[in-house]
Amino acid sequence: MAFKIFVGNLPFSVDNNRLQQEFSQFGKVESAKIIMDRNSGRSRGYGFVEFAEKSGADAAIEKMNDHEMDGRKLTVSHAKNSG
Repeated sequence: MAFKIFVGNLPFSVDNNRLQQEFSQFGKVESAKIIMDRNSGRSRGYGFVEFAEKSGADAAIEKMNDHEMDGRKLTVSHAKNSG
């Protein structure tokens, strides 16, 4: 089971690889995905990171929420279930 977190207010320069690199310091990242605008192909400024373990997700939320990345303060929280 993966533990998914939401990462908002991302700089538009961040790609999936950088997102994974930034969050891998907290545990094994199973996936990192920036949400892209389907019309423009540009980042929508948010994404999701999935951790293999809950402890990694919790640590990432604690350390990265309000953390500044390229001049923008991130919003990091548990992802809400859509079901």
